[in-house]
Amino acid sequence: MPDTTGVEIQLDAVTKRYQGQGTPAVDEFSMTIEPGKTTIFVGPSGCGKTTTMRMINRLIEPTSGRITIGGEDALSLNPDELRRRIGYAIQQAGLFPHLTVAQNVGVVPGLLGWDKAKVSARVDEMLDLVGLDPGEFLSRFPRQLSGGQQQRVGVARALAADPPVLLMDEPFGAVDPITRGNLQDELMRLQSELRKTIVFVTHDFDEAVKLGDRIAVLGNQSRILQYDTPEAILANPADDTVAGFVGAGASLKQLTLLRVRDIELSMDTPTAAEDETPAAVRQRLDDAGRTYVLIVDKQQRPLRWAHKRQVAGDSLATVGTPVGDRVTTQSTLQDALEAILTEGGHAVVTGGRGEYVGTVRLDTVVAKIAELREEHA
Repeated sequence: MPDTTGVEIQLDAVTKRYQGQGTPAVDEFSMTIEPGKTTIFVGPSGCGKTTTMRMINRLIEPTSGRITIGGEDALSLNPDELRRRIGYAIQQAGLFPHLTVAQNVGVVPGLLGWDKAKVSARVDEMLDLVGLDPGEFLSRFPRQLSGGQQQRVGVARALAADPPVLLMDEPFGAVDPITRGNLQDELMRLQSELRKTIVFVTHDFDEAVKLGDRIAVLGNQSRILQYDTPEAILANPADDTVAGFVGAGASLKQLTLLRVRDIELSMDTPTAAEDETPAAVRQRLDDAGRTYVLIVDKQQRPLRWAHKRQVAGDSLATVGTPVGDRVTTQSTLQDALEAILTEGGHAVVTGGRGEYVGTVRLDTVVAKIAELREEHA
């Protein structure tokens, strides 16, 4: 397991009062946030979860209380210096529209005085880390990116100066469901490599269960209703309010706790590289008694499905139908089930760098659901 690069955060009786309001927005919030873990703040709109998170990097100044980050008093530091040591990712990425992708990602290292060569190397490294080809994306502007690409750049920018703490405020809330699932998977992959201390705000309990090592369910004024592991909250909600967040189908929500890597993948799907001859691929399909082949690129990344009758002519470069919804080994079984239903029976699974590692089938997931229901009963 990689070393933890995150640090502990402690909030002690942190309160925020706004002038002219009778009750505080956040009232004596106390919590210890574990280093190298992902802690989720989940709760209804207006409960104070974003205010609480923003007091950690002092985008909102606490009225009273104490905050320490890695044992250091955050309220005694210069606010600008503090923020440069904490990554921050928000909904719709918050990229500077007049700066290129490279300039956006390099903002904080530049402010910290890194030399140009070091900044350039770090920008390339960060884009590669979040799955964007530097050669293709460095000189683009935000308006030339999809929503999902913008969010990836936002995460790369937040991590560029290698901060021990990453704050994320509804970062995936403005993208479509498939892109959102992919970004969640990407964040889990990154965290498995980097082990930062992540504080993540969401109002989506399913997202909290999928991403969180620990979940804090918050009520009004950021009162902590329950602070525990996803497994414990699903199994034993602390009160009716928390049970309302869990919602119906708690046994099915257990699918969000299991990852695709936790079940057996099917490895019997024939694959073919784009530069193989169609005749050789057809022969392999005949020998295996199969009618479909998965065409992959040089990095073994899945590209297209092709029926045997499409494998003809001189080249595989354009034949077949693009692979649709896919999942990664980090995806939840709930994600896998949705992808399988979209794709019709099975879904392609990729590894940490997008390489093909197998397929996940409907009967495998259905068997796991039956097992979970039996355990829950």
